[in-house]
Amino acid sequence: MLSRLGPAAWPIHLLMDRAYEGDNTRQLALDLGFIPVVPPKQNRVTAWEYDRAMYRRRNEIERLFRRLKGLRRIFPALKNSI
Repeated sequence: MLSRLGPAAWPIHLLMDRAYEGDNTRQLALDLGFIPVVPPKQNRVTAWEYDRAMYRRRNEIERLFRRLKGLRRIFPALKNSI
């Protein structure tokens, strides 16, 4: 999916889940001009720096989507009208 986006015109932060912190995925993001924001797993031999504040904000976005999905149960009529 990253390769289909193509190279970034300017440096863009790419917020990634820790499950995607593999060397190949991070290198692809770097090659395409993205700045990967993902913490290394604790068992990594060579760790890297990342923007901790931005990664923490990623969780706020995930919680927002969880709340919005919960509203579909309360307002089922909106789901069909949108």
